[in-house]
Amino acid sequence: MSTAVMWLLLFVVVALGILIAALSKTKFTTQKIATIGIMAALSFVAYEFFRIPNVLGTGSSFHLGNTFTALTALMLDGVSGGLAGAIGLALADIMAGDPGYAITTFILKFIIGIVCGVFAHKVFKLQDLSAVDGVKYYVAVIGSAFSGLLVNVFTDPFLGYFRNRYIFGQEAGFHRGQDHQRRYPDQLSAVHRVRCGAVPGAGARSAQSKPAARSR
Repeated sequence: MSTAVMWLLLFVVVALGILIAALSKTKFTTQKIATIGIMAALSFVAYEFFRIPNVLGTGSSFHLGNTFTALTALMLDGVSGGLAGAIGLALADIMAGDPGYAITTFILKFIIGIVCGVFAHKVFKLQDLSAVDGVKYYVAVIGSAFSGLLVNVFTDPFLGYFRNRYIFGQEAGFHRGQDHQRRYPDQLSAVHRVRCGAVPGAGARSAQSKPAARSR
């Protein structure tokens, strides 16, 4: 797939995300929009400048970008959390010159926010709890945040497979041969790549496929 088509597909994905947000029951006040913008910026900064690449030589990186997605979902709602993470971390991919990755990143982070928001406000009723509720409150916070990150562990490899297969044009399978490593030196070396937010070491873009500063 050409770079121009990747950019077009990214535009379509972002437009659909905004449309979903607009059609949801979420009320976007000025304060909420400002908060989403701040959290998106923090997600970008946390990934771009405070990242530990190639943890234990696995090619995985540890960063706190996803934590701001979950935090926004806990503070506001799932749609807001999803937008904050999707915008911030997709922007990090765009700055790295990776529109193909930005497409799946936007979708994945939006899903994280939605799942965290559903568990926080629909399942655990976090809005009715406070720190004075003790263990129940902390279980709700940790459980809600972990739910979104856990879903990401499964959705990232799944979407990553379709990204590599249909966007990057790689052959089917979870690992490429040496010929594909030579053919696609600036792309990932394995389909299984999970951005590590609060759960490091889950899998990532190989350090061989990108400079160390860009490895996931």
